[in-house]
Amino acid sequence: MLGGVAGALTLALGVGMVAPAVAQAPLQAPAASVRGLPDFTDLVEQVGPSVVNIRTMEKVASRGGMSGMDEEMLEFFKRFGVPIPNMPRQQRPQRPHQEDEQPRGVGSGFIVSADGYVMTNAHVVDGADEVIVTLTDKREFKAKIVGTDKRTDVAVVKIEASGLPAVRIGDTSRLRVGEWVMAIGSPFGLENTVTAGIVSAKQRDTGDYLPFIQTDVAINPGNSGGPLINMRGEVVGINSQIYSRSGGFMGISFAIPIDEAMRVSEQLRSSGRVTRGRIGVQIGQVTRDVAESLGLGKQQGALVTGVEAGSPAEKAGIEAGDIIMRFDGKPIEKIADLPRMVGNTKPGTKSTVTVFRRGSMRDLSILIAEIEPDKPALKTSDKDAKPKTSTAAQQLGLTVSDLTDAQKKELKLRGGVRIDTATESAARAGLREGDVILAIANTEVAGVKDFEAALAKADKGKPINALFRRGEWAQYALIRPAR
Repeated sequence: MLGGVAGALTLALGVGMVAPAVAQAPLQAPAASVRGLPDFTDLVEQVGPSVVNIRTMEKVASRGGMSGMDEEMLEFFKRFGVPIPNMPRQQRPQRPHQEDEQPRGVGSGFIVSADGYVMTNAHVVDGADEVIVTLTDKREFKAKIVGTDKRTDVAVVKIEASGLPAVRIGDTSRLRVGEWVMAIGSPFGLENTVTAGIVSAKQRDTGDYLPFIQTDVAINPGNSGGPLINMRGEVVGINSQIYSRSGGFMGISFAIPIDEAMRVSEQLRSSGRVTRGRIGVQIGQVTRDVAESLGLGKQQGALVTGVEAGSPAEKAGIEAGDIIMRFDGKPIEKIADLPRMVGNTKPGTKSTVTVFRRGSMRDLSILIAEIEPDKPALKTSDKDAKPKTSTAAQQLGLTVSDLTDAQKKELKLRGGVRIDTATESAARAGLREGDVILAIANTEVAGVKDFEAALAKADKGKPINALFRRGEWAQYALIRPAR
């Protein structure tokens, strides 16, 4: 979702030396041969017909008054959590008839099978009443949403067609930093637009469920769901996000690795949903100080900050304060590794968790349970709402309030603060309305007073970590104050 022109670097080797009067050593060959710039024309012809434009429609009965906004801007507001601006009453369009449908968003996708399965981003089709897929030959089809997975932002839709040109799926493990890649999509609704760049980094953690491929390929609103393609004409990722302070492309974009996306799509095609494993722990970062004080040697593993009552973790004997070092024999190098490994494990599987506890390693047997779908954002009623606006929090783009007794009971929490709004620095860190902050700046918070006190002591010039809960999962966000 998220057009620009990728920059190219031309390398030139200057030749021209004056021979000295005395003897000299032979000229040394250049350390690396000069390579020409890549030609994407054949790739575009090869992969282009497999890329589709996706338009979504929605009934306006409950959302009248927004029909005058451009499709791509609606998608931008939706994707990045930017509040939709209020229009002056006199400028608002008349509420359409209840049965009318209005454009909702625009995105991209690509054909993964000749019989009409199309892959895209979940946020492209989320909440749509109708999905329209347009092929490069201008044929249009109404698509059925087979399934969506918000955790990975992957969706599969189906059109009734046959003999379609499907993409070739690449091997993400072979992708190298510095490698040329290309994107095809519909930025700002401009169909069949090609941009190119290089892979900037792999395994990039952005606070989401998956490690992303970072590139400098120009991605803009409407590119979402389109393919990231290597020089062999294979799809290696799904373009999904950008980092931006302006709303437009700023040189950093992110793609979902295709191997992860294919695992999700296979489950969506077979059952319409994705099942993932869970063990029922809340985890935190193992800081350098903690690692040194415990004798770990280096920062690794995931610190257990809480164990859910009756969960597989509790039954296995995992305790708060344990550091989970391995899962099924695989090392936990960073905190994000654990939820990904557990999530990719089939529920009902018996696994082994290795924990570091009071100076020694222990292997614990655990039965993997199934993770529940994300709960909707917490809602407060007029009866029990206790809104409190935090001045310190507002400097980070946050407004927070105390949890009600009902919310604490529902979430089985002793404390924390609910995010009422998240903008600017907080939104860029991945926080959103309905999340519950459990700790800020390495300090556990019972309510707004604790939250304010912890922020008052924090260094405002440095990034501030926040441990927050969304649904059944707790994770860290790093809030970087605006400069």
